[in-house]
Amino acid sequence: MKCLVTGSNVKVLGKAVHSLSRIGDELYLEPLDDGLTLRTVNSSRSAYACFLFAPLFFQQYQAATGGQDLQRCKILMKSFLSIFRSLVMLEKTVEKCCISLNDRSSCLVVQLHCKYGVRKTHNLSFQDCESLQAVFNPASCPHVLRAPARILGEAVLPFPPALAEVTLGIGHGRRVILRSYQEEEADSTVKAMVTEMSIGEEDFQQLQAPEGVAITFCLKEFRGLLSFAESANLPLSIHFDAPGRPAIFTIEDSLLDGHFVLATLLELDPHSQDLGSSELHQPVRQLQAHSTPHQDDFASDDIDSYMIAMETTVGSEGLQALPSVSLTPGPHSEEEDDEAEPGPVPGTPPPKKFRSLFFGSILDPIHSPQGPSPVLAEDSDGEG
Repeated sequence: MKCLVTGSNVKVLGKAVHSLSRIGDELYLEPLDDGLTLRTVNSSRSAYACFLFAPLFFQQYQAATGGQDLQRCKILMKSFLSIFRSLVMLEKTVEKCCISLNDRSSCLVVQLHCKYGVRKTHNLSFQDCESLQAVFNPASCPHVLRAPARILGEAVLPFPPALAEVTLGIGHGRRVILRSYQEEEADSTVKAMVTEMSIGEEDFQQLQAPEGVAITFCLKEFRGLLSFAESANLPLSIHFDAPGRPAIFTIEDSLLDGHFVLATLLELDPHSQDLGSSELHQPVRQLQAHSTPHQDDFASDDIDSYMIAMETTVGSEGLQALPSVSLTPGPHSEEEDDEAEPGPVPGTPPPKKFRSLFFGSILDPIHSPQGPSPVLAEDSDGEG
């Protein structure tokens, strides 16, 4: 594989790498006949991103050399990001960038041809890997928003950098609402500051969603895609369904395509995010009566058996959607209930519920009936 990027497209490639670095620690590079793909996924498999650069994006593009099969590799994101760390330097000094795969040394070679004849060569060790694919289809989402990236970028600007999640929904008058999401702590008497931005329907190129729908997703990854879309002056489309279903963010151009798939928060109370109310209602969450599984359970053997949905070689039959994984435990006896660990400590914030993008599982304990737990121990003689 060998490709040559020239002029301002070098900075575009660098911006894409910066956006991908907000999600994953590993970069999957795969040359195809349709163009060069850069993909990544986070450790919890709740965020996936892919950029496809068409052959016209490059001055020279060769997916395979010498009749060899198409190659693919996996490298550390930090190593590749360090080459494009300074976007200002890329714009001012770099004239062209050459990327090639060297089978003999198992290295990804990146050469930066700078002004005054300076040439910087980076040899990055890589690992052979299978193709990274995510199971998603934007056409299956009933709700679609499309707007210039600048509009959405200005809307998220007031949110603090430390904010983890943001809620996007349709309010009264078909205005698009962006609201900071804060979890309610059980023993907290002071309400956190809530920031809300409202955008009129006239600012959107497409608004296909009824009033009252809302989803909550991570803001960090969303900002990464917005930054790239703004620099490329491209509109951003948001495809989403009910809370708990993945939201798909897309940008399309004749030279490149970008897809970000983010998990959304699963709300147990459908009225928890009432965008028409001036007061933010926190979601009512149901907790398991006996124990709360640790978040590391998401990487258990039950989930690992379906990891092929993420890393699979696309064959002649095409990509097949895998069945959902159910984490609902089977029947258990009363003895097991007695030996179960006690419930969560009062005052501990409830765990978040994010639905897996690719497996259909839920990172949350199962529901239990509402109401106080019965007291099983009698009072001691000394307490009266």
